[in-house]
Amino acid sequence: MSSLFPALTDGRTDRPALRFGDRSLTYAELGAAAGALAGRLAGGGRVAVWATPTMETAVAVVAALLAGVPAVPLNPKSGEKELGHILSDSAPSLVLAAPGAELPTVVGALERIDVDVRATGAVPEDRADEGDAALIVYTSGTTGPPKGAVISRGAVATTLDALADAWQWTGDDVLVHGLPLFHVHGLVLGVLGPLRRGGSVRHLGRFSPEGVARELNDGATMLFGVPTMYHRIAEALPGDPGLAKALGRARLLVSGSAALPVHDHERIAAATGRRVIERYGMTETLMNTSVRADGEPRAGTVGVPLPGVELRLVEDDGTQITSYDGETVGEIQVRGPNLFTEYLNRPDATAAAFTADGWFRTGDMAVRDPDGYVRIVGRKATDLIKSGGYKIGAGEIENALLEHPGVREAAVTGEPDPDLGERIVAWIVPADPQSPPGLDELADHVAGRLAPHKRPRVVRYLDALPRNDMGKIMKRSLSSHD
Repeated sequence: MSSLFPALTDGRTDRPALRFGDRSLTYAELGAAAGALAGRLAGGGRVAVWATPTMETAVAVVAALLAGVPAVPLNPKSGEKELGHILSDSAPSLVLAAPGAELPTVVGALERIDVDVRATGAVPEDRADEGDAALIVYTSGTTGPPKGAVISRGAVATTLDALADAWQWTGDDVLVHGLPLFHVHGLVLGVLGPLRRGGSVRHLGRFSPEGVARELNDGATMLFGVPTMYHRIAEALPGDPGLAKALGRARLLVSGSAALPVHDHERIAAATGRRVIERYGMTETLMNTSVRADGEPRAGTVGVPLPGVELRLVEDDGTQITSYDGETVGEIQVRGPNLFTEYLNRPDATAAAFTADGWFRTGDMAVRDPDGYVRIVGRKATDLIKSGGYKIGAGEIENALLEHPGVREAAVTGEPDPDLGERIVAWIVPADPQSPPGLDELADHVAGRLAPHKRPRVVRYLDALPRNDMGKIMKRSLSSHD
C-alpha cells in the first residue's frame, strides 16, 4: 500500500509536524528520528509503547508503523494486573519509552529501548500490506479482561481519509488536543491524523482551557476533546471573553468518546458562535459517523455514516429497522474497511462480535432522524431501559436533566420494578448540595420535555459521578452507591 505518512518524504519536510509543550519536530526531524528507530525495529515482532502524552510516544508509534511492526499502546495508569494480562496476551518483544520514564515491574521486565527524538536515520520504504496489523489496542475490559483489537494499516488509512472528506481536513490544519495517547481518539485521530494529512499537531500535555486559548490564538485551526473537556470550557466561558474569542477562531471543534450534553453544546455556541460537532467510533471500528464540516451541526447527534461505512439499526431479534422516524430505538451495526481484523487470541469473541453476514455488533443503541442523522441514546448493556412496554435510551433523559438549573451532572440507569419491568433512576450531582431539586420537580421537568413515560421514578444524589480516564461515566459502579 502507499505510505501512511507521505509528508515524511514528499520534499516539504521543513514544515512543523509535532509540538509537545516547548518541544517540536519538523517533518524532516520526525522522519529522521522515526527512521532511525524503525531501523532497530524492522523484522521484529510486536512492540509495546509506554504511551505517555509525550513526543516520544508519537515518534515510537510512527517508527513502529514505518518498520511494519504492530504497536501495542500501554496506558500508564493501568494497574499491574491489567498490564500483566495485556503483555502476556500480546507478547511484545520489547517496550519503547521516553528516557527516564519509570516503568512498573511487569513492564520493566521487557527489553527496553529509550526513544531518542534527535536521532537521525533514513525513512524506510513502506513495503507493508494494508491488511497488516498497525496497532493492537486493548478495550476497557468492562465485561472481563481487556481484549486486544487488531487494527490494520488499511483501517487506519481508511478512517483518516474518510474524516478528511467529512471535515475538509488538509495539510493546512493545525490540531490542538490534550487527550491521552493510548487509545484511538488521542493517538489515531489526534496524532496519526494530522501526520497523514501533512499538517501539524500541538499536544497540550495536560488539558486546560487556557492552553486551548493560547494555541487557537497562535494559529491552531482544530480542537479535539471529550465531553469533560468541553464541559470545563463551557463553565469557564462566562468569565473569560478571551477564551470565547479564541474558540471563535477555530475552524472545527470536535467532541467524541462519549455524548456531549446538549446544554454544553448550546452554552459554547452562544458564547463563541461556533458549534461543536460530534463523531462516533469505537476501538474496534475506528470512526463510523460524523457531522460533516459542510453539514448541519445539530446538537445531540453524531451525524451521518462516513464514506465507505455501512450502518444499520436492528431490533433485538436482528430485524433491520427501516424507519427514520427519530423515535425507534435499535442497536447500531456497522460494516466497512474501517473495522478491526480480530480480537487477538480470541476467535470466540471475534465470532460473537459479528453477525453471519459480516456486520459488527456495536452494542450502542440509537435512533435515526428523517435525514439520516444518527442519535445515540446509550449502550445496550447499561443505557437501554425497558419500562412499561417502552424501550427508552438513558442519554436523552440525561440531556433533559442537565437542562434543569439545579443539576450539575446527571446519569440515568434502570432498576427492576415489579410493575414497569424497569424503573428509571436519576443519579444527580446538584448544583447546590444544600438545596437539591426534588423527585417531583425533576420528573415534571423531564416529562414536559420528552414524554411522561420517560420521567425518573427515583432520584439519588451524589457528590460526583464515577468516571474513567476518558471522562465516560462508569454506570456499572453506580449500583455500589445504593
